Amino acid sequence: MDDPPLSAHDGWLEGSVKIRLPATRKKFKTEEKAPQFEIGGIHYRRLTQVIVSAFQEPLAKKFHFFPFKMFWRASPDSPPERVITEVYNSDAFLEEHEKLKSQPREPGCNLETAIAAILVYSDSTHLANFGTASLWPIYIYFGNLSKYICGMPTSFAAHHLAYMPSVPDSIGDAYKQVFGKAPSASILTHLKRELIHAIWELLMDEEFMHAYEHGIIIECADGILRRIFPRFFTYGADYPEKVLIATIKSLGRCPCPRCFVRKDQIGDLGTVNDTKRRENIRTDNQERQEKVETARKGIFQKGRAVASKVFNMLLGMTSIVPTRNAFSRRLSKFGFNFHTMLVPDLLHEFELGVWKAVFTHLIRILQAISSDLVQTLNHRYRQIPTLEGTPYVDLQIIHQR
Repeated sequence: MDDPPLSAHDGWLEGSVKIRLPATRKKFKTEEKAPQFEIGGIHYRRLTQVIVSAFQEPLAKKFHFFPFKMFWRASPDSPPERVITEVYNSDAFLEEHEKLKSQPREPGCNLETAIAAILVYSDSTHLANFGTASLWPIYIYFGNLSKYICGMPTSFAAHHLAYMPSVPDSIGDAYKQVFGKAPSASILTHLKRELIHAIWELLMDEEFMHAYEHGIIIECADGILRRIFPRFFTYGADYPEKVLIATIKSLGRCPCPRCFVRKDQIGDLGTVNDTKRRENIRTDNQERQEKVETARKGIFQKGRAVASKVFNMLLGMTSIVPTRNAFSRRLSKFGFNFHTMLVPDLLHEFELGVWKAVFTHLIRILQAISSDLVQTLNHRYRQIPTLEGTPYVDLQIIHQR
């Protein structure tokens, strides 16, 4: 008999987390005295188990354990040009590798050390056109493997890590029972952030943290015993999820999860000034952490609203929110800056939505000038040979939609 999905036999666990409930004008002696709400139904696998499994399976024979620089010459007489094509020939991997080699070895251990380059992806998905059924998976790839292999569905290079639940509707009933009123929209948004980071703290458990600092001894697929150190390199997600992970306000004054470009400066995209502004990157420093702690004291000990003007002055200049970041709490002591892992995602941030919206708008401009122009554009597109199996798209239909 086949095992059911998410079975314990495959290493799946079911857990729960607790989040604190704040209320405007409700004061507590400390945050720990505030009421808690438990959210269950979190199906997950241990990060360390996923890493061990990935490095022992046959596909791991194609892993790159040591980073390198790759160069290309246009001709035998041309100077070499640096080419970056993979995580394992990037500066980020090279830097992490040098840090690892420079730190003291574990006492009595002479094993070869290497990095497990973790690439996280998550994407909340609605399962039906009607209703609220949804699925929020987290899965990971490893940057030790070529992106071309990772991109092949038949390689099974993706490893499911967890399925995150949404904030349940029952939280409204529990909140009203405790405080005598329903939670506001700003409080529900705050609780959603709290839930996501509580789940990530659950995933980055003591076993993972020990592995992060001291490594895991794994007999890899090539038969060599190595001490593997997990490191986060990228977190791919759409913008709404990125701001949750970055613990910043969605489309706030500084909407970017990586830098401090203001919303009113986005129009300068591609200019010299824009390039200079992007050099002012976000960092997970003590100042940011202290602002979050100050805001949380105001919420729980002084009864201030989550979206109060006081917090807007304290946090709004950089669009941070009063949620403790799980990656900061777990990894900041190792010098990890979680903002740098939130890399651009062309699929979510351009190809699926932005380009389609821009293209549709351009067609509407043509239609507003003259309907004949859309037909002319259709005619020009028909002159372009299609790839085998690719259907022709009628721009008139796109416009009508």
